[in-house]
Amino acid sequence: MLMRTWVGFAAMCLGMFMAVLDIQVVATSLPAIRDALGIPAESMSWIQTAYLIAEVIAIPLTGLLTRALGMRVLFAIAVSAFTLASIGCAASTGFVPLIAARVAQGFFGGMLIPLVFSAVFLLFPFRLQGFATTLAGMLAVLAPTVGPIVGGWITQTTSWHWLFLVNVAPGILACALGLTVLARDVGDRALLRSLDLAGLALLAVCLASLQIALKDAPHRGWLAMPVLALLAASLIAGTMFVRHMVASAEPIVQLRTFHDRGFAIGCALSFILGMGLYGSVYLMPVFLGFVREHGPLAIGTVMLVTGVTQLVTSPIAVELERRGNARLLTLAGFALFGIGLGMSGFATRETDFDGMFWPQIVRGGAIMLCLLPPTRLALGNLAPEAVPDASGLFNLMRNLGGAIGIALIDTVMFGRAPVYAEALKQRLLAGDISAADIVGLPPNALSGAIKVPLDPAIEAFVRPLVEKAALVQSINEAWLMLAGAMLLGCGLVLLVPSRPLSMK
Repeated sequence: MLMRTWVGFAAMCLGMFMAVLDIQVVATSLPAIRDALGIPAESMSWIQTAYLIAEVIAIPLTGLLTRALGMRVLFAIAVSAFTLASIGCAASTGFVPLIAARVAQGFFGGMLIPLVFSAVFLLFPFRLQGFATTLAGMLAVLAPTVGPIVGGWITQTTSWHWLFLVNVAPGILACALGLTVLARDVGDRALLRSLDLAGLALLAVCLASLQIALKDAPHRGWLAMPVLALLAASLIAGTMFVRHMVASAEPIVQLRTFHDRGFAIGCALSFILGMGLYGSVYLMPVFLGFVREHGPLAIGTVMLVTGVTQLVTSPIAVELERRGNARLLTLAGFALFGIGLGMSGFATRETDFDGMFWPQIVRGGAIMLCLLPPTRLALGNLAPEAVPDASGLFNLMRNLGGAIGIALIDTVMFGRAPVYAEALKQRLLAGDISAADIVGLPPNALSGAIKVPLDPAIEAFVRPLVEKAALVQSINEAWLMLAGAMLLGCGLVLLVPSRPLSMK
């Protein structure tokens, strides 16, 4: 029986891995998809945004659907629908059908993550939950790390269609295994007939408006009217949703779970981890692509260090989580992850694999400590019937943290890079030799203050160097911002209540 449980759980982890991996493999190949389907450049980002919006709407619904259908049936529906949507993406001949298929992918793929983390506490006894959480967590954070190299390899060796078709065989296998070996559980189908459509609509408006606002804010400006309108719509819908859930007899999301202080702080830690995790996976390709001018495959090769380190250190993290104090381990994990982020905040235009190696080692070694103990702090003391809803909220917070973190990173990069560029320009005009070194000009290129206006040929040569150096400085500032967020997480850990964990 235990072997069947592990096989079923492995099938669920496989489905989750493909859903998380799908985001990153597509990200590296957006230009290829755009060229193949003739999508306007300004619409290209919707290929990713459509997936993410549908995903964040689906995650908090997973708890209710688990109670209504049972974990086994819901997993089979979600993974099979995700697989069919992947085929739809590959068969798309234009922008509209691709976006429709991506929405379906994101909605059903979004259910697979909280389903897996619920399964940890619903399928396994206490002594095995640490290892099960490690397996699930390792795959959840490994997928964004290996995604760039997988996407780069697929793009360079096959066609863009295989970015989606690669999901088909694993999806069929996961669905077949899940239906065959997972234990049959009885859901309460009456919950579907009493589904709160008004609450669902408010939740969709809240999360979709927030996601679109976060996407547009760095480019339009946080005070632009469309962005403010979206944020206001999100706030109003969110407020109405909370009030609606409090008054509802069968709420879509069990908000009362936040009364548990361990769960509430665990969700805050999940949010901060999302900022650091997704932010670091976003910043590295930006630096390697725009500063070092590497291709997708080379970028993935550099970023593989984090994933390999995570794999090597995961068994150690499991043993520590089983034997150590969860609060102290969480504190150590967030501190180490913050140090690793901060180490990346001092890059130069010449930083490459060697300069990124040790920061990635530190971050890779800390990831599981940032995931395992906080998951137990958040979910380990809850009643079994509360776990599905709680798992959805816990994972939603990590995704929202990633979305907000990336929006803040873009704001720093787009807002601060011009400031740094102007400062470097003025220093160069004043004959500052140290500025010439930062930009990449030989010291003898400056012989005192430079006369203006500049020769057009000289300006055309120097401008890209200045802009690239300014981008490096703004990226460094973004790294240090993420490090500061992790230190805030260290402070939150101290507020976690000290109590024995459930031995259920």
